Amino acid sequence: MPAVMNILLALRSRDRTGEGTFLDLAMADTMFTFAWFGLAEGHATGRYPGPGENKLAGGSPRYGLYETADGKILAVGALEQKFWDVFCETIELPLPFRDDCRDPSATRQAVAALIRARPAAEWRRVLEPRNCCCTLVASLDEALRDDHFRARGLFQYGVVQGGRRLPMTIVPIAPAFRSGPELERSVAAAGEHTGEILDSQDSRAPPAQAF
Repeated sequence: MPAVMNILLALRSRDRTGEGTFLDLAMADTMFTFAWFGLAEGHATGRYPGPGENKLAGGSPRYGLYETADGKILAVGALEQKFWDVFCETIELPLPFRDDCRDPSATRQAVAALIRARPAAEWRRVLEPRNCCCTLVASLDEALRDDHFRARGLFQYGVVQGGRRLPMTIVPIAPAFRSGPELERSVAAAGEHTGEILDSQDSRAPPAQAF
């Protein structure tokens, strides 16, 4: 993401000034981009959170993953009080655990025990009608068959290689910036042109010098 942002900025700069830009991008630098919540907490309190302490990294029972009775995963993101109240009411969390500030670990264990007691289908039935920022985690197979994503056209694009159609990497590019899925392009097989390229490089090489 930071690479794309910088490339786009460089293109805009070129349009404005007519000059290119050398971009120095490091993958390690971007970890701070995605640690914004922990950095904000550290700047505000003077202490940066340790492993499992950040609200979005295991420190809060309101934000996490809980296993159901049949091994599925329920993702909970009920950080705001209004969502947390609805979630607690829906799963019938005992009142002593609803104030998660007193003992977050105890509340998490109580929530986990309740979620583990019922299968995913039952949780889907009772939670989907409620506005409490939680959902069951779909497998990749389930996501690929989901009517919503199919209607968005995410899986329609492919390339042709050796008579076979191969799916393209799924990138959510707006339709206005890409050709229709019916316009499939052919790609070479791995190593198909290696000999040709090496031969062309040899032909351009300067003659060896005798010493």
